[in-house]
Amino acid sequence: MSRTSAKKAKGKIVRRLGLNIYGNQKFDRLLEKRPTPPGMHTRRRSRLSEYGLQLVEKQKLRFCYGMTERQFRTLFAKAKNQKGITGHNMLILLERRLDNVVYRLGMASTRSQARQMVKHGHVLLNGHKASTPSMLVNVDDKITPKAKKSSETMIKDILEANHREVPSWLAADEKAAEGLMVRMPEREDIPTVADEQLIVEFYSK
Repeated sequence: MSRTSAKKAKGKIVRRLGLNIYGNQKFDRLLEKRPTPPGMHTRRRSRLSEYGLQLVEKQKLRFCYGMTERQFRTLFAKAKNQKGITGHNMLILLERRLDNVVYRLGMASTRSQARQMVKHGHVLLNGHKASTPSMLVNVDDKITPKAKKSSETMIKDILEANHREVPSWLAADEKAAEGLMVRMPEREDIPTVADEQLIVEFYSK
């Protein structure tokens, strides 16, 4: 899929869900300009059934973190098998993904960009190559740019441009262009675009 086609596809997803799940300001502008779902013009959004509401919440979170249905279902199963509240476990696992941590540290402007950076080997985890976006980051894990000028320059430039607030469970050194996971994230730390309880209900049917 070309970059233009990918943008159009994301635009349709944003319009269908009625929410900017990607965090990119261009989608806020799109929703202001075209607030109705694709294929609708003057009609209001139809009222969803209970199942429909649950499905929409699941799709919001899945698309937000850039995961396939199979990946998301696997992560949910892992969350369900852990002790504690399943919905909270799910969000914590999502936040611990390497691509998301790179994004939260401000090393990438979007999760999509973070995912590509990880896949292309621009990021090291504890000094070692880490090219799998779904890898889970643990306490005291350190994230740095690949020891290559192009990678270091790219990440430093993004950090300088972003100035994003880093969550308290992470620590970022903008000058050194590196980050550290100082503790496990908790539910209270995680802003979310979806109702996790409805997602739990969706997969519990």
